[in-house]
Amino acid sequence: MVGVTADSSQAAQLSSAKNPMIKYMLKQRENHARDQDADYSHVFRRKTRFELFRLSAIAMAIEFAYAAETSFVSPILLQIGIDHKHMTMAWGLSPLIGFFVSPLLGSISDRCKLRWGRRRPIISLLSLGILCGLILVPYGKNLGVWLGDVGHNHTSAGPEHGSDASPGVESGASPANFKYAAILTILGMVLLDFDADTCQTPARTYLLDMCVPEEQPKALTMFTLFAGFGGTIGYAIGGIDWETTQIGAVLGGNIPTVFSLVTIIFVVCYLITVTTFREIPLQLIEGDELLRPLSEAAIKKELKKNNNAIYYIQETTTLELQMADDPKANNALQGYQNSYLPSIKAKSKLQDVETQSEAEPPVSLRAYLKSIFIMPYSMRMLALTNLFCWMGHVTYCLYFTDFVGEAVFHGDPTAPPNSAPLLLYEEGVRFGCWGMSIYAFSCSIYSLSVTKLMKWFGTKAVYISGMIYYGVGMLILGLWPTKWGVLVFSTSAGILYGTLFTMPFILVANYHAKNCFSVRNGETVPLKQARGLGTDVAIISSMVFIAQLIVSVSVGPLVAWMETTCAILYASTFLSFAAAIAAMFVLYV
Repeated sequence: MVGVTADSSQAAQLSSAKNPMIKYMLKQRENHARDQDADYSHVFRRKTRFELFRLSAIAMAIEFAYAAETSFVSPILLQIGIDHKHMTMAWGLSPLIGFFVSPLLGSISDRCKLRWGRRRPIISLLSLGILCGLILVPYGKNLGVWLGDVGHNHTSAGPEHGSDASPGVESGASPANFKYAAILTILGMVLLDFDADTCQTPARTYLLDMCVPEEQPKALTMFTLFAGFGGTIGYAIGGIDWETTQIGAVLGGNIPTVFSLVTIIFVVCYLITVTTFREIPLQLIEGDELLRPLSEAAIKKELKKNNNAIYYIQETTTLELQMADDPKANNALQGYQNSYLPSIKAKSKLQDVETQSEAEPPVSLRAYLKSIFIMPYSMRMLALTNLFCWMGHVTYCLYFTDFVGEAVFHGDPTAPPNSAPLLLYEEGVRFGCWGMSIYAFSCSIYSLSVTKLMKWFGTKAVYISGMIYYGVGMLILGLWPTKWGVLVFSTSAGILYGTLFTMPFILVANYHAKNCFSVRNGETVPLKQARGLGTDVAIISSMVFIAQLIVSVSVGPLVAWMETTCAILYASTFLSFAAAIAAMFVLYV
């Protein structure tokens, strides 16, 4: 995902709307693509703002689904009798699958030969998994009762029935009473978590495939903004008490209402994106050079081999402008090239062979794992830093609403239905959603300003400061769990999230752009090992799966040992400070 992003950004920096050669190459490809059996000319022209909105709508859909998942899955699992230890372990199933499957899906996406395209079939498959998860998570309890679960034992549900049983027994909140519900809910959680994380890769790649290099930074910015907007609104939907509304009464309560609304929004946004533009099938791309994206390598080689043609085009601006709208003028320019530059076509074929030989092969699982175990020191430290960052952030995301419900509002997720402790817990979960809405909004704002901050203060200072601010915010909130703290210090999580999505990939792109993985005595040390940008970015991206796997098996026992959900924030603080220490040893070039 981000590998394509970083590589395309470099191409975008080389491209320029004022460069006549690049204009000519794009226009030539656009006219050629229009003459195919199906019109593919849109791939080689600039997009309107509305078209970029349509391409980015899937980002908003994914974040809506992810917001519903992180807000309510943990409370749902606790309410059907799964304790913190086993609940956190359930979160480890998705990253365990994703660590191995995501790179393979990326490779399949690159080599998919369906006529519908390469990216949209993968987006559709993963979106189907998200849709199934959005149904199973909120309705798993109801489906379990239908399949034979005992459910809540209302005959001994509380003191009003004269029972001396404990609240946990009275509510029937035990795995034995919700056997099928637990299985279905965890299955829905795995589908939702894995597919939401993985679907961002083909969605971003589809966006980049449809945009010319010079507008890719703008497109990626819009994609990030829509993702932040989706998270902000998605968490805000979870913060509303729908049970007091007519919609909530019709749909069956707070959680079913939230997931129903998110499902509708997800389907609409998915359809908006996949129906935006037709993709060029892989067979046509492989068989026709003029249907391939205008890459950085192609531009450089064209600039190097056709100096005379470039000079001619630069000196005939009027003819170039006419060429854009006048086919005769275009033919005249092509005639000039055929007459005075007869070697261009032969060189283009040679360029095609060279480009294919130099292109980075699809990331195989074997190469992917080998690159993880054999890394230069700079990549190891960056991966370690990113791992600590993701562990701290995942701890916040997955369990924050549970923390607010128990530690801030002093509720109990295992209390009997309609009891005061359970109502307090549910109110706390909704309030936690507002905090996470602020986190998503602050992430969007910070992402827009991070490049300027890097210019003002330097990459290292910005990178480390984001981690320290997050750690301090989580520590204060853990020591003094208050409502105002939930709202104020959720901004620190947004800044860390914005850092995670920008800084590591900027550094990796710099390593490869400058071929600098190690510096000794002020000089670059050549790297003997051949490394690909896509593989290295995939490694950095995969840290989220490792982080979630580690957190899922450790946070539950930690909460049980400390007997408070504040342990979640203490763990986030420790991990963010560990990340800041590791970041001091990262190579900044």
